[in-house]
Amino acid sequence: MHLPTNEKQFGFWKMKRDGSSNIAIANLLGISRQAVSKALLVMDEKIESALREMAHANQIVIEKINAERGILLGRSIPFRTPAIIFISGKHGMQVWYEHDGDCGTCQRYTKCIELLWDYATELGIRIEKTADPTGMAEELFEKVKVLV
Repeated sequence: MHLPTNEKQFGFWKMKRDGSSNIAIANLLGISRQAVSKALLVMDEKIESALREMAHANQIVIEKINAERGILLGRSIPFRTPAIIFISGKHGMQVWYEHDGDCGTCQRYTKCIELLWDYATELGIRIEKTADPTGMAEELFEKVKVLV
């Protein structure tokens, strides 16, 4: 499940996901549009492969994949709940399961909020709820599902 986040191609992919056109990426980096297009095709294949491998490893039945956005929607077989696998430029690949968390007693409370805010920011999504990571996740992932 290697995701090459340190490769140039991943940088191109993040720029494209952020809304840059192929020509804008090419001009910014001083390379041809064809080189950018080719790199993005390769990266989309790597992203999709990594998402599929992660789904397989976590026993998630795949419902939808959007490699250009780095999102996989599915259903966890062992947990019997919806699951989402997503790629964050800052946090790498993440697997989240729909659940009612007891966030107030969780040691990862701050980390979850940080990850959710970062991911929402990467995708240009505004989320309203801030005190409860479970509520933030529900809101964010409802909006993410529209992107897939």
